[in-house]
Amino acid sequence: MGDRAEEGQLAGFARGRHAAYLQAMALELPRDYANQEVMHLTLAYFAVAGLSLLRALDWVNRDDIAEWILSFQVHPEANDDFDSGQFYGFCGSRTTQYPSNSVKDPCHNGSHLASTYSALAILKIVGYDVLNIDSKSLLLSMRNLQQPDGSFMPTHIGAETDLRFVYCAAAICSMLKDWSGMDKEKAKEHIINCQSYDGGFGMVPGSESHGGGTFCAVAALYLMGFIQPDLASNLWESALIDVQLLLEWCLQRQAADGGFQGRRNKPSDTCYAFWIGGVLKMLGAYHLIDHTALQEFLFTCQTDFGGFSKFPEKVLPDIYHSYYGLAAFSLLGEDGVEPMCTELGIIAAAAL
Repeated sequence: MGDRAEEGQLAGFARGRHAAYLQAMALELPRDYANQEVMHLTLAYFAVAGLSLLRALDWVNRDDIAEWILSFQVHPEANDDFDSGQFYGFCGSRTTQYPSNSVKDPCHNGSHLASTYSALAILKIVGYDVLNIDSKSLLLSMRNLQQPDGSFMPTHIGAETDLRFVYCAAAICSMLKDWSGMDKEKAKEHIINCQSYDGGFGMVPGSESHGGGTFCAVAALYLMGFIQPDLASNLWESALIDVQLLLEWCLQRQAADGGFQGRRNKPSDTCYAFWIGGVLKMLGAYHLIDHTALQEFLFTCQTDFGGFSKFPEKVLPDIYHSYYGLAAFSLLGEDGVEPMCTELGIIAAAAL
């Protein structure tokens, strides 16, 4: 640690600076995030979930946050038909709540699976009982997004279908304790078809293995009850997926600098310390990585302003990598960081 301090880097885990950075992000985002306004709820998730990992939720008003989140839910009109294809979840921002001449959908229902996942995760983190929301219309309409091959579109007006949205659907059902929102068997088959020859999972069948896609695949199967904890210790038992190849692929992603890469021949990146580390945690193989090397890598991504950057030695943090840097420290068991419910992406205490 002494060498790092001499170079002007922060020595040790800068909890206070991280909390101050995330509090600032929770209150007002810098102008650089203006082009991500349609992802407002997801950005809020990074800030609030990060503060919860730091045990600093008292730095923001939980009731105000819950009220703000609930204002983004789309409710069906009295005469709405659930067979119309509409999805009644949460919009990602104010601009996706109101009519726009550039959108052909006359209802302009901008509900999105990722925004809905983020909304429910935030509500659980701040202590709001998500079973109090109108979950029936949300779940019934979410089935409209599932495709014949088991995948999910994120919104009813059409978009790409990949494992991110299968995961969001599974996490939504899990948090609402109701699996009527999806056909689990179809989703399972789709996920299995996304496992690549090398053991990882691509975002869609036949695509290159990817750290984010691999997390989404394993976490969704875990939440749906199709794989059990500690699969790594039971390799002789039959499983839906090739667990041994998956473990090899994940362990090979820890690079010489101690960090994790998301794909072969890519540089280490802060967020994959969670995406790949989370897979290994769920499989019961997290002990097989070099914890010290990973910790040192993450320290090189910690900025003087608090928060984390994507790559080492970058001056400025961003909210996305700041959250996943903290999540990685949670997996590592860092003092003062809350333990996580890895498969849901929220602190363990909120997952109960």
